[in-house]
Amino acid sequence: MAPHTPQTTARPWTAQDIPDQTGRTAVVTGGNSGIGLATAQALARAGAHVVLAVRDPRRGEAAALRVDGSVEVRRLDLADLSSVRAFAAAWHGDLDLLINNAGVMNIPEARTKDGFEMQFGTNHLGHFALTNLLLPHVTDRVVTVSSGAHRMPGSPRIHFDDLDLAGAYRPMAAYSQSKLANLLFTLELQRRLTAEGSPVRALAAHPGWAATNLQGHDASPLRRLAMRAGNRFLAQDEAAGALPTLYAAVQDLPGASYTGPDGVFEMRGAPTLVGRSRAASDPVTARRLWTVSEELTGVTFPRLAVAADA
Repeated sequence: MAPHTPQTTARPWTAQDIPDQTGRTAVVTGGNSGIGLATAQALARAGAHVVLAVRDPRRGEAAALRVDGSVEVRRLDLADLSSVRAFAAAWHGDLDLLINNAGVMNIPEARTKDGFEMQFGTNHLGHFALTNLLLPHVTDRVVTVSSGAHRMPGSPRIHFDDLDLAGAYRPMAAYSQSKLANLLFTLELQRRLTAEGSPVRALAAHPGWAATNLQGHDASPLRRLAMRAGNRFLAQDEAAGALPTLYAAVQDLPGASYTGPDGVFEMRGAPTLVGRSRAASDPVTARRLWTVSEELTGVTFPRLAVAADA
């Protein structure tokens, strides 16, 4: 099925504009809550078979009851590369949409099972490994959820000399680095797909300020209070927060596109193409991050069948 062409009318794009997804399969990481669940619900309503890739299958099964359509639950812990490998090894058949949505935000300093800083390890390295392992099955696109935090004050960058921020850990700095990594990953993934002659596209999205449970894990009690107030008075709901992801997943957009809300400071509003920071647009840094990510995860870009057929 061909992607849907972006509408040119003045009417804001909504989930009702998702074209028929019958016969298509989507994986949504972290699909048991927040914008991940809202994304899964919208795709299933449009006819897709949706796989909720979740760390806790019991919570996933409870979430699946809230999805109106074809849905299944599979275990995936992005903070454990053995779990990522097991999930990918069990996959058979085509995968139209891979939605890299799951993530952790502003948490106290912690490590993944493989010893990586938790936010970088989960938000970036887990999805890096998952994408490359599943890529031979992907037929349409990969959408990775980033954040406006990639351009937070203080010029966020990739700390290649200390990716774990050891001895200088700050929750927001670690989160910003992981979200910058999501955008650089998308940039380099698209470059590699294009070089291979693959029709698969890599895109990124951010939800603006969406009221989810993600902010409830903030390491700072003061920030948690501020987040709760913002969720109540400033944020849009989870369904609206999912729209940029859905827009990137079904609209006919160029590879490496970045979508987000069209409102003031991209905090809320209808989905549209948005800009990114200079740091998130640097192809040299993107290639360096890719190389480092391969070394850390032991997962490399696969040889795609289309390359042999081209």
